[in-house]
Amino acid sequence: MEIYQTEEQQVEAIKSYWQQNGNTIIAGIALGFAGFIGFNLYQDNQFEQEVAVSDSYQTLIEQSSKDAEAFTANGEKFISENGNNSYVSLTALALAKESATHKDWKQVQKQLTTAIESAPTDGIKAIASLRLARVQVQLEQYSDALATLNSNLPESFTAAIEEIKGDAYLQQGKNDLARNAYQAAIAADGIATSPSLQIKLDDLAQVTTLPVADVVAAEPAVK
Repeated sequence: MEIYQTEEQQVEAIKSYWQQNGNTIIAGIALGFAGFIGFNLYQDNQFEQEVAVSDSYQTLIEQSSKDAEAFTANGEKFISENGNNSYVSLTALALAKESATHKDWKQVQKQLTTAIESAPTDGIKAIASLRLARVQVQLEQYSDALATLNSNLPESFTAAIEEIKGDAYLQQGKNDLARNAYQAAIAADGIATSPSLQIKLDDLAQVTTLPVADVVAAEPAVK
């Protein structure tokens, strides 16, 4: 880099540089300023859209307790119109809950799948996945339930994951696998949120059967 010895040389160098590149710099500043304004307009537009969607979601949820049929129809419409919005997953969870009250398990699975696919966070994805797995166990879709639970869910959900796995194994008569899963759930502090875990594990405790000879010996002698 050239070093200038006097202020005059520095000033002349700046003048020369500006004469050669001034138009480019001005154009760059103009474009940058226009881009800045455009970006802010874009941000404002995005914010307004988010507020509008948020208001629509709030109205939709309020409707769920008043008119279940309208809520279901409007909820489906909301999802179709806001495919990339974070509220879609929450709406799908609410629709799944509504369908569950009518035992419409096909719709429950459909909505929970939508909630998983559109989940904006790993936490919401995990909640929807756990609910879907429970439904799949209830419908005796054990392989599907285990696949749902093995979809890279956050470690903080380990206890719930292992408990549902235990339920799936138990229903299939795989007692050893069920026992291992329940023990893993307890080790992950699952009893804090699911006290029935210990009961499930106790029910699986192996029953020690006395040999026949011992049983006979223990019986009172017949006089």
